[in-house]
Amino acid sequence: MTTILRLLNFVVILALVASAGYVYKIKYEATLQAASVAKMRAEIRRERDAIAALRAEWSKLDQPQRIQALAQRHLTMKPIEPRQFDTLDNLPDKPIPIVPPGTDDPIAAIIESAADLDVITGSLPTTPQAR
Repeated sequence: MTTILRLLNFVVILALVASAGYVYKIKYEATLQAASVAKMRAEIRRERDAIAALRAEWSKLDQPQRIQALAQRHLTMKPIEPRQFDTLDNLPDKPIPIVPPGTDDPIAAIIESAADLDVITGSLPTTPQAR
């Protein structure tokens, strides 16, 4: 009977040591995860601060008064005057379309309508001297 009790005590002690090791492993992993979470939160905070700084800089650079002053200083533009506008009667005629309307293949129609195919392809004439 004592042998069984000693064996049982040994198994219980072994189970306690194994469970203590497992608990220590879980605690160590939890500590690592908490450090990782703290690091990520600090990084997120830094990124949010950087975004806020960039937004503030953007709103400063995007002010209409600043853009107007820069345009007046660096561009040689003048205000539009009413005499610069013209009537629609003075517009040129509409150009003649290169491709007839309703064509299935507009590129083929352009190629077929061209008189000199060498100009379109850009090929060089072959001469006996060039070979």
